[in-house]
Amino acid sequence: TTGGATNINSIEYRLGFLTVNGKKIVFPFDSPNELYFVNFDDGDITEYLHQGVMPRVHTQAGMRHRYVAHISDKNGFASGVLSYHWNLPVNDSVEFSLEVPFHGVAAVKFPNMEREKAKHLVDSLHGDVRNFWQTKINSVMFDLPKSAEKIINTLKTNLAYILINRDKLGIQPGSRSYERSWIRDGALTSTALLYLGFYDEVHEYLDWFAKFQFPDGKIPCVVDTRGADPVPENDSHGEFIYAILQYYHFTKDRDWLNGKFEHVLKTTRYIQLLRRQRKTDEYKNGTPEQQAMYGLVPESISHEGYSAKPMHSYWDDFFILRGLNDATTIAGILEKKELETEFKAERDDFEKCLYASIVLAMKNKQVDYIPGCVELGDFDATSTAIAINPIGELGNLPEPEIHNTFDRYYKFFEERRDGKLLWENYTPYEVRIIGVFIYLNQKERAHELLNFFLNDQRPKGWNHWAEVVWKDSTVPKFIGDMPHTWVASDFIRAVRSMFVYERERDSALVVGAGVVENWIDGVEGFSVSDLPTYYGKLSYSMKKERERVVVDISGGVKSPTGNIVLKSPINRPIRKAFINGIEVSSTTSNEILVKVVPAKIDLYY
Repeated sequence: TTGGATNINSIEYRLGFLTVNGKKIVFPFDSPNELYFVNFDDGDITEYLHQGVMPRVHTQAGMRHRYVAHISDKNGFASGVLSYHWNLPVNDSVEFSLEVPFHGVAAVKFPNMEREKAKHLVDSLHGDVRNFWQTKINSVMFDLPKSAEKIINTLKTNLAYILINRDKLGIQPGSRSYERSWIRDGALTSTALLYLGFYDEVHEYLDWFAKFQFPDGKIPCVVDTRGADPVPENDSHGEFIYAILQYYHFTKDRDWLNGKFEHVLKTTRYIQLLRRQRKTDEYKNGTPEQQAMYGLVPESISHEGYSAKPMHSYWDDFFILRGLNDATTIAGILEKKELETEFKAERDDFEKCLYASIVLAMKNKQVDYIPGCVELGDFDATSTAIAINPIGELGNLPEPEIHNTFDRYYKFFEERRDGKLLWENYTPYEVRIIGVFIYLNQKERAHELLNFFLNDQRPKGWNHWAEVVWKDSTVPKFIGDMPHTWVASDFIRAVRSMFVYERERDSALVVGAGVVENWIDGVEGFSVSDLPTYYGKLSYSMKKERERVVVDISGGVKSPTGNIVLKSPINRPIRKAFINGIEVSSTTSNEILVKVVPAKIDLYY
């Protein structure tokens, strides 16, 4: 219930446990000494607690299971207390445990146990939960130095939060304000799950979400208990196709992909329908702003910044480009040659229109960065970041404008971090820019961002971010859901790029792009095991031995057609390199190509 409060019309104690409103059950592990129930006419139980005097209306709980007590309040203000007595020595502690099962099934078969029996049961249940989560989140193993523990702990914790926030088959960014399943959040969170070896959850999600596709091929932006939301958000269509191909890349399940092709075809047809609305003479020969809309998809509110008034958002169009590209790839995989040719022509035409639009929008608004939308020429690096990952357009994006965009962001980031500008809050979707700097070969900047955002986790021990971070953490203002697991997926995808990422434009697998020297300085260096990629599971280790770095690459990974590109962890030119004892030449001063796995690589500086 909104605000975390609800009406309480009745409380009953029977058979050793409490029932609230006839359905919510509270099982005491430890036997309470007394019960105190009051209704609204008798006052608020919290006032009695503050005063240290219990109300007249109370019951003794000594008979435990056979004792029955009940109170009701037609106004919904019933309240109650379980009271426990103890003597607490100095520097000692005591715990009393309760179970409130979410699904009506309790682990406690015999509530109100003796103290030692209750403690033993609680310890056993906690152990079961710890073992469950340790098994669940350790499918990929990271062995990093203590200085980097926070990074991996945050990655694993947020993986758990993503799984906890799932509602049956639906992947959700939260469980309160965001108790709905967006394809936007779901597609990118699915990718984060695939990166860590969670295939079944993505399979189930996409099978479920596909059922809500509209007859005309439109992909709903969000699904909840009422069904599919008809509000148009034009990033949805590309995100859906993208998620389908991502699942195939990691599982190679051709039969499943074939079963989803009808959905892909209908979605592509809907994209074509949308584009026709912006390929008329009005947009071809109209005002400069209209001409910048030519060939795009119509305006929408997918970007929250445009919720007041829909815009022709490049967020939408980059995902449309990815969707058309992936539809072409899927048709090729399934050997549907005519459709592959058709989709490729559509993709090429859209790509031409998109980049012409960006160039014209920059000219119209006289800006030297990639704008967020046609109409405003707005600066929004967090939005533009998706053009690099997951869309994969680095190398096609206008230069120097794409570098200008993230240089400008970094300047803002430094000034905010260093207290040189006034700020109140930010949305930690910015963590996706950590990955952007990895792709731009600027890992020092990536690590500066990483350290800043990790320091802004609140509460610290939760290893997470809410949707909004306030400079003053004590202000009672909106923070969205916490943990917010779309932010979590951005973090996981960014951190994964530090260890490995697929460079799709040349079919290369880039390894170690975010590894820094202090990770490899110790005796053992660092290692990662069973990290899923498009090309199989990757395991590798790095350690520094004086002026040499030793890298071992193994696992089931196969070197792709563009090879494995090993990035140097040290910011000095590679002087000599050996792979399996054979000297090789470096392609640049900081990387070498690895064509065969397993490989032992020696880098000399």
